[in-house]
Amino acid sequence: MIGVALDDSPDDVKPFTDEITFPVLLDAQHLTTELYAISNVPTVIWIDEEDRIARPNGVAYGTDTFKDFTGVEAEPHLDEIRRWVREGVVPIAREDARGAVGQLSDDEVRARLHFRIATEARRHGDEEAARRHFVQAAQLAPNDWTIRRASMPLVGDDPFGPAFFEFYEEWQRNGRPYHGLGPTLASG
Repeated sequence: MIGVALDDSPDDVKPFTDEITFPVLLDAQHLTTELYAISNVPTVIWIDEEDRIARPNGVAYGTDTFKDFTGVEAEPHLDEIRRWVREGVVPIAREDARGAVGQLSDDEVRARLHFRIATEARRHGDEEAARRHFVQAAQLAPNDWTIRRASMPLVGDDPFGPAFFEFYEEWQRNGRPYHGLGPTLASG
């Protein structure tokens, strides 16, 4: 297992990794979100030993920390991982996996570029340009958590504060759009 944090600096990630026993990489440029069409976090992608995607990105959690908030239990997904590791059982056929995650739209691609410009401007101390590009990114991809929520702490908003809950309600009103597989649900 490898974790990839989409945060601005190692200091932002450290409080969340203290008890994690696997490597956690930092992707401050959000290249991972572009490569795998990730629009929400956390998300999980299974990649096998031959660098093939065994299960495309999808909603999944390693613990039930967010169960009350999301309604998603960790155990069904963990059971799928165990079956994959122990028995080689992949929960989605390769031909189905290819089409399970839609391509990013042109606006979503442009939004990610604006996000990258914003983070770079911020690193160089140009807060006005950063804010302008964060706003443009949010307008182009209004339901993208990797842009909307990720920009909150970068513009001084609490990522668990009022702006987050406004975004969350907006995202729910818009039908909870997501690039990827839905959560694994308990059978029965």
